[in-house]
Amino acid sequence: MSVAEAHHRDITGGWLRPAVFGVMDGLVSNAALIAGVVGGGASASTVAITGLAGLAAGAFSMATGEYTSVRSQSELSLAEMEIERREIHRNAEAEERELALLYESRGVEPGLAREVARQLHRDKEVAWRIHTREELGIDPDDLPSPWTAAISSFVSFSLGALVPLVPFLVGLPSLGLAVLLTVLALFTTGAVVAKLTARPWWYGGLRQLLLGGAAAGVTYTIGTLFNVTLG
Repeated sequence: MSVAEAHHRDITGGWLRPAVFGVMDGLVSNAALIAGVVGGGASASTVAITGLAGLAAGAFSMATGEYTSVRSQSELSLAEMEIERREIHRNAEAEERELALLYESRGVEPGLAREVARQLHRDKEVAWRIHTREELGIDPDDLPSPWTAAISSFVSFSLGALVPLVPFLVGLPSLGLAVLLTVLALFTTGAVVAKLTARPWWYGGLRQLLLGGAAAGVTYTIGTLFNVTLG
């Protein structure tokens, strides 16, 4: 890693977005599910089974979705990069002029832009990598891994979904305790994400707490209404 790179956080690899999304989704969806079931008057064992089913279904769904989406994006990127490789071999002069014009549009003097493009095109592999980054916005050496995204999503969703379920699994079937654990987890996770993205920690924590609390409140109300109606 260069000195310049050392000043930046590692945001590549395809793990951060699915991990963050997975934790948040697991927390909110399972807390909302449990609140709705409790509001409907279900027993503690039913809540535990429902919560475990929600955890498993959500984790596998998230992992499958992340793998498919990242894999599809990578395949599309590879296809576009191959098109660029063929163009450099078939129309080297045109591609060289295109690269020079690109540098000119970014403020490089025309003569210098042409010279830089000429020197880069001495090696077709180097030229291909430069064109891929500059024209397509893709780093051929750093494509996100679908397996990394899938595993990150699966693990993070499971951890998030487990939090509101803990009281019902350890013999303390209390919605209040589940809510307390969920509130703490939502705020903490939001605060950590805010720090990673250079936002105020309290802002991220409160934002996630409000969003998650609203979802759980809606489902609890729905469960209560159904319980009253069926009762």
